[in-house]
Amino acid sequence: MSIFGDGGFDAREVEPAGDMDLIPAGTYKARIIESEEKPSKQNPQNRYLALTFEIIDGQFKGRRLWENINLINSNGTAVQIARQQMSAICRAVGVLHPKHPSQLHDISMMIGVKVTKRSDTGDAQNKIKSWKSIEEAAKESVPAGASNQSAPWEAA
Repeated sequence: MSIFGDGGFDAREVEPAGDMDLIPAGTYKARIIESEEKPSKQNPQNRYLALTFEIIDGQFKGRRLWENINLINSNGTAVQIARQQMSAICRAVGVLHPKHPSQLHDISMMIGVKVTKRSDTGDAQNKIKSWKSIEEAAKESVPAGASNQSAPWEAA
């Protein structure tokens, strides 16, 4: 049986996908929905973890972002950065010692997104710059000197 089913695929029945504009720089509630270990195209001995993030709230709900974490690489700096990124991701989802990447899936976190230029084409692209737990991000959004807790006399 064909992947298109017995009747085939009829493009006249479905509106084509439009242009996908960039997500504006900012902080978004997201979760990891897929992960896959892949070999590097330049050096198959180098391996990275390809993560797919999905925004789960707000105007851009359902949009996806991708991040590659270079955990096995001949470049020591790349590995150090990757390990720091993994630490941030693990802390953001509260899984500090995962045995498999799937343990990081479907747990809400806050991601910081920026807009950068691709090094190969110069085109603008989204890049994830930070990963934080929902709680940590909420604490950071409280102005300096303010408290996110009610005073004892304000308790209900």
